[in-house]
Amino acid sequence: MFSRILALFLSLVAGVAAAGDLPGSADHPAIARYDGAEIYAYEVQAFTDWRFIKGAATVYGGLQKNLDASEVLEGKLTRLGYRAPPERTPLEIFRNYQQALADAGFETLFACAREECGGRNFNHAITLDMHLREYHQDQRYLYARLKRPEGDLYVALYVILNQAGGGPNKGRSLIRLDVLERKAMEQRMVVIEAPAMQVDIDAKGKVALYGIFFDFDQASMRADSAAQLEEITKLLKASPVLKVLVVGHSDGKGALDYNRELSQRRAQSIVKALVEQHGIAGERLTAVGVGMAAPLASNRSEEGRALNRRVELVERSE
Repeated sequence: MFSRILALFLSLVAGVAAAGDLPGSADHPAIARYDGAEIYAYEVQAFTDWRFIKGAATVYGGLQKNLDASEVLEGKLTRLGYRAPPERTPLEIFRNYQQALADAGFETLFACAREECGGRNFNHAITLDMHLREYHQDQRYLYARLKRPEGDLYVALYVILNQAGGGPNKGRSLIRLDVLERKAMEQRMVVIEAPAMQVDIDAKGKVALYGIFFDFDQASMRADSAAQLEEITKLLKASPVLKVLVVGHSDGKGALDYNRELSQRRAQSIVKALVEQHGIAGERLTAVGVGMAAPLASNRSEEGRALNRRVELVERSE
């Protein structure tokens, strides 16, 4: 593995910062830059979800409407924008990265060039960066994966010639590199035990739970939800007359109706598990999905969105 990563560095250039780099930016540690390139855009998120394109655009408006040609992955995301040295073509840059990634053991999942990518639609789907939009005549794209025991590494490479924009990017080939390291989210929300749940219900009529987990866009619970389900069971068995709404909440990302429907299905899966696996009477439980309608915090930050993704038990009076 080390020799493969080393080959990747040697095929491009060691990750040395350039004078024209955006302050605070840096190359991804596993993928070096093209020789002489400068970083003009940079973003790192410790844990997020990202939609990677894995097929050509086939519908007007781009791949946002062609979800079969994309996949959503979760993990640490690094997004880099480079401007190449003058007179370096998208093809030359693309071939350098393509060879370096292959030498490092990456498997190409999809690649395309120019109109075969889907033309303008593909260009609009691949980026919201105005430096890269509308110049699709010489666009090149590669989506690749490196399998690793610590979590697979995914790379989306997009290279395009800036044919009209001004400033330092004028006439340059521009490189967009999105790198996602697959990993599980750090679990920072503790399991709430039955006595603590009862205290909140007595005081506020409800309790918010963060120990029930779902994979992205899925309604079936993950195995690490078992501890919180067991505490809910203890609560309900200790108070045999207690009836609750099991309310699913989402963050503000995504469509309103879809989030509401997904949170409803998630709430139903919790009710089903409590009835079928833990022996709780079904008439004591009512599944409700409200989606993004009742946030606890702003959805503008990941911290706020994490607080909003929750399940609540709400006491029913009847």
